[in-house]
Amino acid sequence: MGECFQTLNLTNAYLFAAALQDEEICRNVLEIALNRKITAVRSHAEHTLFLDSDFKSVRFDVYALDAEEVSYDVEMQNDFGRDLPRRCRYYQAELDVSSLKPGEDYRELKPSYIIFICAFDPFGKGRYQYVFEEYCKEAGFALGDGTQKIFFNTNGTDRENITPQLLHLFEYLKQSTEEVANMHNDEKIQLIHRRVEYLKRDRKLEAGYMTMEEYIHSEAERRAKEMAESMAKPMAESMAESLAASKIAQNIVALLAEIGSVPEELSQCIAAEKREDTLAAWLKLAARADSIEEFQSKM
Repeated sequence: MGECFQTLNLTNAYLFAAALQDEEICRNVLEIALNRKITAVRSHAEHTLFLDSDFKSVRFDVYALDAEEVSYDVEMQNDFGRDLPRRCRYYQAELDVSSLKPGEDYRELKPSYIIFICAFDPFGKGRYQYVFEEYCKEAGFALGDGTQKIFFNTNGTDRENITPQLLHLFEYLKQSTEEVANMHNDEKIQLIHRRVEYLKRDRKLEAGYMTMEEYIHSEAERRAKEMAESMAKPMAESMAESLAASKIAQNIVALLAEIGSVPEELSQCIAAEKREDTLAAWLKLAARADSIEEFQSKM
């Protein structure tokens, strides 16, 4: 089973989504991440639970909208191997479709941010953050479509353009304790921590987490059982065929031993044959042969 709810860190997708539904936590995380003042936000998390095929993680999208109608899609990403760039493309389309009403001018589209907070380096360059915008390939000027895709790596090494407060947030995400929250006397991190501690005392949230963990565990067991059963039948059939072939090979060698000394090379050749029709033919041949040489010449 999974970790105790009270000891979860904010890198846990369930707790992260629950925490960022708190609009003060969401606003403070966004302000630290983007290093700018953000007005009051409205936020919510997806209510649908998404499981990938091998249960590496649970995905919760957190959507937020500030007073200027700037939209934010924030995700906690713990496992590598997913196509994050194309997921960004899809999420961008979702944000745009939901923010523009039929008949409205495209100028009504507000700025938007797709933000992935990763517990790994998504591009292998050692950076804490990767910011992407649309640029002209030839002339190098910005398209100006109002979109940004930002990937944070909580384990980066290059501190260029990274604020001490963002580094503190990364440490707190990985170890969401009072000790880490109080490391640098940062009011925003301390506020986030107080609200996270309050959420951890919420029995309904804890029950939801336990239900989710039980579902993942039972689903994983079910799939493992199905896989084992699907593998067991062909394996059993293969073993039965192999044993049958081995028995026929032994009978062939025994018949040949009655008419002469069976060379080791010939014995190995017979033992290595797995095709039952070939072994059956050799068995008949061994029963009729008057010498080892005759058998070998007609194999």
